[in-house]
Amino acid sequence: MNIVSKIFKNKKSLPLNTFIDKALYNQSYGYYSNKNPLGAKGDFLTAPLISELFGEMLGIWCVSFWEKLGSPNKIIVCELGPGDGSLCSTLIKIFSKFKSFNNALEIKLLEKSKFLKKVQKIKITSPKVKWIKNIKEINTGPIIFVANEFFDSLPIKQFILKNGIWYERYIKYLGEKKLVFHNKKATSDDLKNLINWQLTKNQKIIEFPITSIHYLKSLSRIIKKYNGGMICFDYGYKKSQMSNSLQSIKKHKFSSLFLNVGKADITHHINFSLFSKIIKKLKLQLEEITEQGIFLKRMGIIHRANILTRNISFKNKADTYYRLKRLIGPNEMGRLFKVFFFKKKGTKFNLGFK
Repeated sequence: MNIVSKIFKNKKSLPLNTFIDKALYNQSYGYYSNKNPLGAKGDFLTAPLISELFGEMLGIWCVSFWEKLGSPNKIIVCELGPGDGSLCSTLIKIFSKFKSFNNALEIKLLEKSKFLKKVQKIKITSPKVKWIKNIKEINTGPIIFVANEFFDSLPIKQFILKNGIWYERYIKYLGEKKLVFHNKKATSDDLKNLINWQLTKNQKIIEFPITSIHYLKSLSRIIKKYNGGMICFDYGYKKSQMSNSLQSIKKHKFSSLFLNVGKADITHHINFSLFSKIIKKLKLQLEEITEQGIFLKRMGIIHRANILTRNISFKNKADTYYRLKRLIGPNEMGRLFKVFFFKKKGTKFNLGFK
């Protein structure tokens, strides 16, 4: 039985979010359950793989936040969706240079994929690291949640306005691997939800991050109970006007959503205007959403690159600055990728954001 048949089983159609969830995260045939998608030989590259400078800046930021929290004798750093473990590996190196922080440190990695967990364990051998399958396993703090390109691959619902009526986007299975989009009239509960979030005004399409909202609610409960915050890096846009940003990526190129089901990544662009609304509704304190390039420059990434390249060959120096440009260049990741940070109300800390 092919992957498409397994996804649909005896059903003729599925809501978009259910299709994405099965295609990416099913434990037996899902995309993230059977391969390492990162790196030159994979389907996409992330900032930690481009340069360790990214992880270094984030590590220093985490230590600074811990100090602002009063340097508690216990601190948890939890990475959501650690990929191949590259970011965590760099963070461990940086944290080891700060003795008091390192003594207080415990690292948790939220990873559902058994396959990726094996990949991560090759790079990560520190006894400070523990893997968890569910965010609810965290029952202590303070905690710093870290996420890089986590939310963009979580399932979304799509709603389309036609002749004044809202429809939910479904995917229909026609047999022999053939798939097509089709629309079903949105339920009253879905409409109520969209209206509650004030999303229907002046929109023709709505991308509703249903799974992200569940995560943000869980994260907010933990942060409010145990103190701390969350910093997240992802690509997206700030304007409130939504568009169809759903995309499939294979071998570093855009692919048809229906062409490589279970063998290609499925992502969307984050609507940071909506995320801001969600976080404020959860009564957390949100710093101004900042472009990745600006954040990293404020953290001193250029100065750090200058120090590292003082006594190395021209070839290695050129490579360092080429990678740096990819991280902070406005036409590379610097502008498209944004950084958002939210924390328990009353905590005064905005390093990198102002």
